[in-house]
Amino acid sequence: MIDGFVRVAAASPTIRVAAPFGNAESIVALMDQADSEGVQLLCLPELCLTAYTCGDLFHQRPLLQGALDGLEYILKESVRHTMVVVLGMPLSVHGKLYNTAVVVQKGRVLGVVPKTHLPGYGEFYEPRHFTPAPVETATVALSGGEVPFGTRLLFRCDGMPEFCFAVEICEDLWVPNPPSVSHAINGATIILNLSASDETVGKAGYRRELVTGQSARLLCGYVYADAGKGESSTDMVFAGHHLVCENGAVLAETPPFASHLAVAEFDLHGISHDRRRMNTFTMERSDGYLTIPFDQPPRTAELRRRIDPAPFVPSNPEQRSQRCEDILSIQATGLATRLSHTKSRAVLGISGGLDSCLALLVACRACEMVGQKSGDILAVTMPCFGTTGRTKGNAIRLCEALGVDCRTIDIHDQVEAHFRAIGHDPAAHDVVYENAQARIRTLQLMDLANGVGGIVVGTGDLSELALGWAPFNGDHMSMYAVNAGVPKTLVRHLVRHVADTCGNEEIRTVLLDILDTPVSPELLPPDGDDIAQKTEDLVGPYELHDFFLYHVIRWGRTPRQIHALACLAFTDKFNPGVILRWLKVFIRRFFAQQFKRSCLPDGPKIGSVTLSPRADWRMPSDAVPDAWLREVEEIEQTV
Repeated sequence: MIDGFVRVAAASPTIRVAAPFGNAESIVALMDQADSEGVQLLCLPELCLTAYTCGDLFHQRPLLQGALDGLEYILKESVRHTMVVVLGMPLSVHGKLYNTAVVVQKGRVLGVVPKTHLPGYGEFYEPRHFTPAPVETATVALSGGEVPFGTRLLFRCDGMPEFCFAVEICEDLWVPNPPSVSHAINGATIILNLSASDETVGKAGYRRELVTGQSARLLCGYVYADAGKGESSTDMVFAGHHLVCENGAVLAETPPFASHLAVAEFDLHGISHDRRRMNTFTMERSDGYLTIPFDQPPRTAELRRRIDPAPFVPSNPEQRSQRCEDILSIQATGLATRLSHTKSRAVLGISGGLDSCLALLVACRACEMVGQKSGDILAVTMPCFGTTGRTKGNAIRLCEALGVDCRTIDIHDQVEAHFRAIGHDPAAHDVVYENAQARIRTLQLMDLANGVGGIVVGTGDLSELALGWAPFNGDHMSMYAVNAGVPKTLVRHLVRHVADTCGNEEIRTVLLDILDTPVSPELLPPDGDDIAQKTEDLVGPYELHDFFLYHVIRWGRTPRQIHALACLAFTDKFNPGVILRWLKVFIRRFFAQQFKRSCLPDGPKIGSVTLSPRADWRMPSDAVPDAWLREVEEIEQTV
C-alpha cells in the first residue's frame, strides 16, 4: 500500500434475528473475507451481533448473554488478523442497556462507543429498549478486562498518526449536530457509522447525499455500514446500502439489496493536507477525549482506488463537455470585465497553436458579453525563423472564419537588427536566439495595443507557468492572461469542445487541424515544412507534468507518493524510470522558475490548482528543491 493510504470496508454479515452465536460465525467469515482483500479497518452494521429488529427481546437475558458469548468467539478468531473490526451489539453497563459499537483487534476490545441519539419516531422505538450514551467517558468490564466506554473515543494507529478513527451510530448522523463533528475537530480523519437504516422509496439517494455531505464538511473519510436483508422482519426491510466516501466523493457503494463488501482506500495524507491548508477547519482539542492507540503493520497490497492519469479532465463525456463550457464562461467573463473596465479592445498574438487559439476563442465570447463585435479584436500573426506555413495558415484562416481583424507583421528584420545591436551571432541557436523572438513579439503587441486603445490578452497556460516554459517579459507578460489557470491537457479539450459545438464547418475544420499540430513555440528553423522544435521532446510529456502539478499543488504529495501514483496511473504508457526522469525535471524547473510566477499578470482562477501569486500559491522566488530532489535520488536507487 502506498504510504498514506488505508484500505477500509463496510459490509453486512448474513444474519438471523435473535441468533447471536450464529451471527458471530457469519461475522467471522466476513472478517476472513475482508482480511483476504487487504482491509485494514472493517465497519459492520448497528446491532449486527443480535439483529437490530429484536424488539422487546433486547430485555431478555438469553439474548444479551448470547451476544457476549458471540463476542468472545469473535475475539478468539480475530487473533488471526491485524485488521480492526467495529461491530454493533447490545451491552448492559451499570444496570442500563446501550446500543453500542465494539472496537476489536487481535483478540482484544479496544473500546466501546454507545449510541447518543435514539430515534423514537415512525418505525423506530429505540428509547423503549436503550439508554442514550452518557456524557462522560467511563470503563466497562468486558472480556476479562476494563475497557473505555463513551462517545469521545479516538482510535489512533501508532505507525501512522493520520490513521485516526472515531464512531457514531446511525441516527447520530441524522441530527443537527452529529457527534462526528466533534470527532473530526478533535483529530479523527475517519468516521465509522454503524447503521440499521430500513429501506423506503427514495431513502437511498437521501442517505448518499447525507454521507457524502458529511465527509465533505468534515474533510474526512466516512464509512457507512448498513444492516442487510437478513435483518428484514415484520414491517421493515433492510437493503445493506453501504457507502465509503471521502471529502464529498463516493469511493465505493453497494447498491441496495446487493450482498458484497464496499471496499476503498482513504487518502489520509491528502485529508490531513486539506485540513492544514484550510484554516477555517479549526482543530479543537477537548479534554473529554481519550485516544486509544493500536498497532497495525503496513499492508503491501496494491491500491484498488483508481488513480486518474488526467486529473484535470473529466473522463465522462457529458461532465467533460459541461466542464469545458463552465471554463470558457469563467475565462470570458473575466476578460469581459477587464475590457469593460478599461474600455478597451482585445489584442493578442495568434500563432496557429493551441494556446493562442483558445485565447482567441475566449476573446470572441468576451466581446459578445460587452457588446463588441469580433471585428473589434485585433489578432496579430508574427512569423519569424521557426514559423511553418501550416501554423501561419491556420492562424489566418481561424481569424477569417471568426471575423477577427487580423494583421501579419513579419519580425525577421526586427529580430536580426536586434541581434546586430547586442552583438549576437544569428547562427547560434541558443536561448538568446529563441527568446529574442518572443520579446520582439510582445513589444509589437504592447505598442499596437497602445495605438488602438487595447489591452494585450495573454495566451500562456498553467502547465507552461509550472515549468517556466515562457520567456520572461516575452509571452510571459500581458495585460490579462486568460489561460493562466488552464492546464495544457485541458486546453485541447476546450478547443475540441468549441469545434464540436460551434456549428460552423469552416471554424471546425481549422480547429481540428490546430488540434492535430504538434505543440511547439516555433523558435528554431523548421525541418523543411515540418516543425523542428517539439515542446514535449524537450521538457517531457504534458500529461505527466499536469499529473505532477496536480498532486504537488492540490494534495501536497511527496515525490515518493507522486512517483508511486504515477506508476499506477500510467502503467501501460510509461515505465517507472521514465516517470522518475520527468518528475525530476518537473521539480527542478518548478523551483527554478518561480521568479516568473511571482510577477504574473492578472488572470481568472479556473480550478483548485492555480499558481497566481495573488491567489492560492505564495512561494519564495529563490526557494531550493533540495529536500524534494533528495527523495527523488532515493527512489532512483530502487528503480
